[in-house]
Amino acid sequence: MVHAHGRATIRDDERYVRGLVARLTRTHEAAQADPWKMTDSPKDYIDMMLKAIVGVEIEITRLTGKFKLSQNREARDILEAGEMLQKQGDELIGDSMVAFGTEKARQS
Repeated sequence: MVHAHGRATIRDDERYVRGLVARLTRTHEAAQADPWKMTDSPKDYIDMMLKAIVGVEIEITRLTGKFKLSQNREARDILEAGEMLQKQGDELIGDSMVAFGTEKARQS
């Protein structure tokens, strides 16, 4: 879990919003066989849609993160979940859960 703290700035100028939407479109359409581009639609339609979008820019000043490794569960459940994650190739979280579950079992 991560909480982001910062200062938000409303960015509703047309140039900023158009550039943002273009970058988002390229990113999210890239995997398509025939990616849609903003120029695929009539200019007046895109202009109208862009006027309805307000850009928000957040300058992040602080991030706070925490692990949630099923700490409210029994050690056996934590170990099983961690081992399953390891088998699926998610070793970072799997290893952390196994270590946490092992320690929790030891304390019981």
